[in-house]
Formats: sequence, C-alpha cells, structure tokens
Amino acid sequence: MKKVLFLVLCAVVALVSCDSKKDYTALVDPYIGSGGHGHIFVGASVPFGMVQLGPHQIKTEDWDWCSGYHYSDTLVIGFSHTHLTGTGCSDLGDILFMPYNPEKAKFDKRHRAPRQADVNHLYATLDHSLECVKPGLYTVQLPDYGVNVRLTTTERTGLHEYTFTGDNSAILVDLCTGIGWEHPTEWKLEVVDSTEIRGYRRSEGWAHHIVYFVAKFSEPFIGKEDVHIVHDQCATSLKFDTSKEKTILVKVGISAVSSENAAANLATELPGWDFNATYAQAKDKWNEKLGNIDIVPMDEKQQRIFYTSMYHLMIAPSLFSDVNGDYRGADGKNHNDTEKQYTMLSLWDTYRAAYPLFTLIDEEMSASLVSTFMNIYEQQGTLPIWHLQGWETNCMPGNPAVIILSDLCLKGYVKDIPAALEAMKKSSMRDDRGVGYIKEYGFIPHDKSNEREEVSRCMEHAIADASLAKVAKMQGDADAAEYFGNRSKSWEKYYDPAMRLVRARNLDGSWKEPFDPYMAKHHADFSEGNAWQYTWLVPHDVQTLVDTLGGPEAFTAKLDSFFVDENGRENFGADVTGLIGQYAHGNEPSHHIVYLYNYVGHQEKCAEKVRRILNELYFDDHSGVCGNEDAGQMSAWYILSALGFYQVDPAAGEFQFGSPLVHKAVMNVGNGKQFTVIAHNNSMENIYIQEAKLNGAPIEGTGITYEQIKAGGVLEFTMGPAPVK
Repeated sequence: MKKVLFLVLCAVVALVSCDSKKDYTALVDPYIGSGGHGHIFVGASVPFGMVQLGPHQIKTEDWDWCSGYHYSDTLVIGFSHTHLTGTGCSDLGDILFMPYNPEKAKFDKRHRAPRQADVNHLYATLDHSLECVKPGLYTVQLPDYGVNVRLTTTERTGLHEYTFTGDNSAILVDLCTGIGWEHPTEWKLEVVDSTEIRGYRRSEGWAHHIVYFVAKFSEPFIGKEDVHIVHDQCATSLKFDTSKEKTILVKVGISAVSSENAAANLATELPGWDFNATYAQAKDKWNEKLGNIDIVPMDEKQQRIFYTSMYHLMIAPSLFSDVNGDYRGADGKNHNDTEKQYTMLSLWDTYRAAYPLFTLIDEEMSASLVSTFMNIYEQQGTLPIWHLQGWETNCMPGNPAVIILSDLCLKGYVKDIPAALEAMKKSSMRDDRGVGYIKEYGFIPHDKSNEREEVSRCMEHAIADASLAKVAKMQGDADAAEYFGNRSKSWEKYYDPAMRLVRARNLDGSWKEPFDPYMAKHHADFSEGNAWQYTWLVPHDVQTLVDTLGGPEAFTAKLDSFFVDENGRENFGADVTGLIGQYAHGNEPSHHIVYLYNYVGHQEKCAEKVRRILNELYFDDHSGVCGNEDAGQMSAWYILSALGFYQVDPAAGEFQFGSPLVHKAVMNVGNGKQFTVIAHNNSMENIYIQEAKLNGAPIEGTGITYEQIKAGGVLEFTMGPAPVK
C-alpha cells in the first residue's frame, strides 16, 4: 500500500502546471542511463542550469558513480547541488543536505578513499519504488528517518521540501563530501540567523573549484552541532522542532563568485516558498526546450528514448554566470558579461553531434558558446579543451574547441570572425598537447614524444586543423588556409599500407613494435580505442581516406570487415562498449563511421547499420545507454540519426542521410521557421530510402546542407524494404 500511495502522489505532482499544450516531460524517463556505464545525472534541474539538485550516494571511487548516483546502489547520504552527467571522470557534488531523525541516525564506513580514509557517512536506505524522477522534479521517501523529500530548481537555485513524521528533526549541511576523488581544501559555514546560513566550499579533484552558497529555511532551527565526517567542522547538523510544523523548506542559491552573488541569485530567481509553482516553472522550461522537435514515432518505446535523449542533451553545458552577469574566469578572477557563460564543456565528445545539433535547434546556446569560448581564450591564452567550473582539465586529445568554433563561424554564429580566427590559430600553434612535434616533424613520433595516445592526439589535431583551414579560406587568409590544410593531412603519416590500418611510428619511419591492432586500453597508442577504430577518424577528408584504402571497392570491403571482426575484445577498456564487430558505439571516435558508406555508393549499408544501432544499442531502461552519455553526445547521435541525417565532417554543415526512425518530425530551426521530416511508409522492415525530396524536388545525392535545413521546408523520405541506388 505504501508504494501504491507514493506512486499516486508522484502522478499527482506530475500534473502540476499541465494545460492544453503537449507535455513532453511525461515522455521522458530520467532513469534511462542511470545504470550500466551511462553515468547519467538523476535529479532535478532546468535546461542547462547551474544547479543539478539530486541524490548523492555513498561516495565511492567506483567509475560508474561519476554522477554521484548509480541505479544499483541502495544507500543515499543526502542531496547535493552540482553534478556531472555522463562523464568518464568524477567531480562536484557540492553543498550536500541530508534530512534525518537524530534519534535514528545511521552511519556507514564502506568507502575508503585514498585521501579520506576515515569517512563516516550518515546514510539512509534508498528504495527505487519510493522514488519519482521527472524533468525538474525529484521526490523520494526515506522510511529510515520518516521523511518525505521533494526537490526542484531554477537555473541557479535549488528548492528542498522535507516533510517529517517525528517531532524532533535535523538537517545535515555537509561541506566535506563531494563525488569521486575530489576533496575539500577550504570551507566556511556561517550562521547568519536562525533561518539563514551561508558559506563556501573549495575543493580539488579533476577540477579545482569553489562554490559559494546561501541557504534559507522556512522554519527556524533551534540549535546546531558540528559533525566530524572527514575534516573537523566541515559539516553541521541543524536541529528543528517539528512537533507543530512538519514541513520545512530550504532554498539554496549558489555562485562561483561570492556569497553575495549566491544571495542575489536566490532573491532574483526564488523569492517565495511555493514548491509547486517553482516546479511548474521548471516543467514549462523543459517543455519549451523538448518541444523544439515534435515527432510522430513508430511506438511509445521509441518516443520515450527520443525525448529522454533530448532531455539528456540539455543537462549540459551548465550555466556558470550569475544573474548580474558575474562569473569566475579561467584565470581565477571574477568577470562580467551580458552573454550567459557556460561550463561542463565536454568538447572532445560533443563536437561530433551535440554542438552541431544545437546549431539547428538552439541558437541562443550556440551564440553563448561563442562568447564562452572567446572569454576562456582571453583568460587562459588558449581555447578550452575540457572546461569545468572555471578550470581547464586538459582532458582528452586534440583541439576540439577549434572544431566547434570553426563550425559556428561557418554557420554564421560568430560576429567577430577575425578575432575567432586569431584565437583558433594561436590555440593551434602552442607547443603543448603534441602540437610542437606536429610543427617540427609533421606528426607525433612515438620515440621522440612523451605523449601518450600520440596517434589519437595527432589525428584529432588534424580534424581541428582542417576546420580552421575552412574558416581561414572563407576569410581570405590564404597562408593560414594552406598551412593548416597541409597539417590536416598529418594522419597519413600513421597509415601502414601493409596492415591497411593506422598505427604508431617512430621518427625514422619505422613502426612501433609490437603492434596489436585490437588493443584498446587507456594510455596506449590510442585514446579509448584501437587501430581498427581510429583508421576511420578522417571525417574532414573522406575522399582521401577512400583513396588511401584502395578506392571504393576496397574501402567498402574493409568497412564491411570492421563491422564483423570480433577479435581482441579482451583487450578493450571498460569504456569501449556498444560493440558491433570492432565498431564501438559507446565511445565517440566511432560515431561517424556508419555514415562513411554513403561516400562509396552504399547508402543502403549505412541505413542497415544506422537502424541496427538505433534499435539495438539504445534502450528504455536504466541500462539504456551503451556507454558514457558524455554530456549529451550519445543522445545527440540518436536524435540526429532518428531524424534521418548526421553531420560527418564536424565543421562543414553537410548532413548525410542514414535511415529515419520516426514517421514525422517538426523542428523549430530559429527565426520562426520549421523544418519538417516525413518518412513515408516507414516501419521496422522498411529501412531503406527509396527517394528523398526537399520541398517537392528530388535530391540526387545522399545528404542535405545546414543552410537547407535552417531555411525551413519539408524533407520527404519514401521508405522501402529493399535498397535502391
């Protein structure tokens, strides 16, 4: 009966703010990807919000707890305000609150972090049958302490509602505990009065960052007690008399700049105490964003996966500037900008599909990314690599911001292209990250460099160089266009014609030995992949790759074998997942490969593989993402491919056809225009495109341009059960 009543309550709460408009949030299942290796954030947020307010499980070094939550866990230690989503590294989990009954407090010591050997966490049992998660809302019952929890957010604030059954209650405010290997280095918790506290938490881990906060309580606390968890006095238990008023609300504003800014964020975005109204606003914001693509799916399962993918796409990047425009810069100083600034920039992953998708359906985000990138460049002297909370992690190979900024230049989102071009050129001429070797030798030789994963690094730089060359050519900078165009061919140095694969080589031209084409371990020659997977990583010059592999027939045969060769899987790292032969959909370097068939006259083979991935590697359960979500990239691949096209060259604006999964989709592409995709006769069997028309006119090739999509109109596919040329 308890479970039934709670589910009814969840359903009632979900109806708040419903009107005659379509409720896209009801089509989202936030649990998808919360198990397996998905690393998805579970909790309450608004699109691209600074706050991700959700459950925080017992801190662990285990890789699958990167977001602070994993569906398999059965314990929760509270609810924190910042979380990563889908990443392969862990951090954040700042400013943790835990409501509890002091007389029934339970502690657990199962975690033994290297720098925190004596962790002793207050915890409660987590029962998924007593949880409810929807976009903008998280609720749970904690029977251990007789408390019901509801959480919702604005962009920069979190609102907690705790309903206690007992007369004596407490809320733990924990500045000690984060997620993963990060640890606090400095903290402050100040009691302003009996209804307000404020302070900050500075920590080091993957990123070095600081979060200021101000918390206000709807009822006064009657006492406090410092609690030893990891460090002295970095956690405080606030005591409440709940003999009369059982419900206590807590509203929390955060900022990376100051407690004063956190207070201003709170006063501006959450002046009142109305939980239902706050959730209704969050829900409306999600519906507005989710509704940018309205689909007619084949079935409910496909619809659920599609809109959950849209939801995952828009958790990150996360807002990093305050209501007054202040933000913490990459130089550690405070700055101000009228344009919103963002963080959680997982660029190596998202340059491939997520950011190209934003250019189609989110012009505001695309413009803000330009400002964010250029400000980071001004403050740290180079464009971002993997930026988190104002800190450059330098994670992953290549120069991905150059690729994204080039794409934004080519698509008209950059107002000052000369300045952007200069930033890209300077960022591409620094000697670190392997570029010095490319400048001197034309590639990164194994025996001369101290670089790990040198083949991946050089090949990723080649994509960035090709992207930069396109912008230079557009701007009439012939010298830069030629120089970076030539550098974009550096990948050819790694091609071994005997093996017909790329591999590491030495400065004298000899190949690194021994060579295992299936080895896909961390910190070897390739980044999270092997020679088979990286041989295809030439999205900027597919025709040269075709010629290098021996022409269309040889290229096709090699690609066919790639999708059936299952050798060497015992040598794959944990994040090389979602396998079809050597193809690893769970990791980003493989994402464009199925679309390469289009370049050699076999669009039907592309269609077969696209449909197989869509149907077999995405699910509507907690293990529904076959690899790390990676801040929206896995979802973006699904969204674009379900619509029927994908941008192979990440800075060209050319989208190749695959096999649409929907019956119909209407996209809001900006300036009041809509682009409609219709797939006639579409079914699970009719996977092959028989004909494609744009605004009634036949399309002769195998793709469509960015300009054609943004102009609005109707793209019609006629589908059938057998391929046609």
